[in-house]
Amino acid sequence: MSEEQKGPRWGRWIVIGVLAAAGWGIVRSGGHEPGAASAAPSSSAAAPSSGASGSAGSGSGADAGAGSGGSGGSSAAPSKPSGRYEPADYAAPVRQYAAEAGVNPQLLMAILYNEAYKPHDPDFERAWQRGKPDAAFGIANMHRAAFDDTKPGRPFASRRWEELPDDRNLAVQAAAWHLHDLAEQLPAKVGAPLNKDELLALGYNAGAGNMLAFARGVRIGPQAQSYLDRLHDNWAKSGEAVK
Repeated sequence: MSEEQKGPRWGRWIVIGVLAAAGWGIVRSGGHEPGAASAAPSSSAAAPSSGASGSAGSGSGADAGAGSGGSGGSSAAPSKPSGRYEPADYAAPVRQYAAEAGVNPQLLMAILYNEAYKPHDPDFERAWQRGKPDAAFGIANMHRAAFDDTKPGRPFASRRWEELPDDRNLAVQAAAWHLHDLAEQLPAKVGAPLNKDELLALGYNAGAGNMLAFARGVRIGPQAQSYLDRLHDNWAKSGEAVK
């Protein structure tokens, strides 16, 4: 999930500068800070539809249907990072783990697109984390606390957060189950002009507490709105990717 924006720190920029010189390219400053400011949510023709397909009956406002214990199996064989990262290349694990967790695969894929704002190379991520210790890991940008809270009783319960940069399938699986857990916290009816997938995306970005506030009708802030706008932008291609 997206990282909190803070003031510049010299250690972070030295790390990024060295890596850029080595050929990593320019990193977009796409981190997002949870917010509940007075910016009202905007409507969009590209917004996730409440009738979007998916094994969880996504967009209905009801809890996801998968049991919290998972299938009892282990994670699939590790997907080693190689070459340029493209979220659509991971459509197969997205479909698999979305079905396993009972969440909408289109939502899971759209979150991968939202979280693709920085290079997802294991060495880069670890260098970034040395300069910014609270950084997230893996292609779904998951923080340590979220991963550790999600994994008990799941097929990846024995895995460690530090493995996320090296195993993209694990990153997708953990993100799917985290969305499942967020869905279980949503009320059956929400007092907001947002559908279930939008609320879950905001929960993934801004945390469960903010998600529940938004579900009660609290107006979302500019950072959360930016995340939601990008979700809308990525929605159609995410649906195509997971067909």
